[in-house]
Amino acid sequence: MYQVVLDTNILVAALRSRNGASWHLLGQLGNGQWRPNLTVAVVLEYEATLKRNCRALGLSERDIDTLLDGLCSQSGLHRQYFFWRPALPDPNDDFVLEAAVASHSDFVITFNRRDFVGIESFGIRCLTPGEFLILLRS
Repeated sequence: MYQVVLDTNILVAALRSRNGASWHLLGQLGNGQWRPNLTVAVVLEYEATLKRNCRALGLSERDIDTLLDGLCSQSGLHRQYFFWRPALPDPNDDFVLEAAVASHSDFVITFNRRDFVGIESFGIRCLTPGEFLILLRS
């Protein structure tokens, strides 16, 4: 089973379109092939971003709470003991890397690959949702 951390943009994209790779990836949650991993910082970022955009996504804050509860129930929950800051070009992405390191994840799934340059030194690869779906199919 692959261990992953989802960048926030994956959740936003999934809620914007049911036709994209992000939506299809979340539809496979719980299939035994992959598991998302979370830390408190990641969950708080998801919540803040999704609630800030919930009206544009056609959702209520309660809908976001339900979504996040479901995601948390399917995820590995991890504590961060070490901070690797600054490690990435965008310091706002460091908490995603820290979650991936804390959970011994195989991948960070994101649309912003350039923001995660260098994570290979932690033994973590960066893939888009489409690339990860191809990997799951093979």
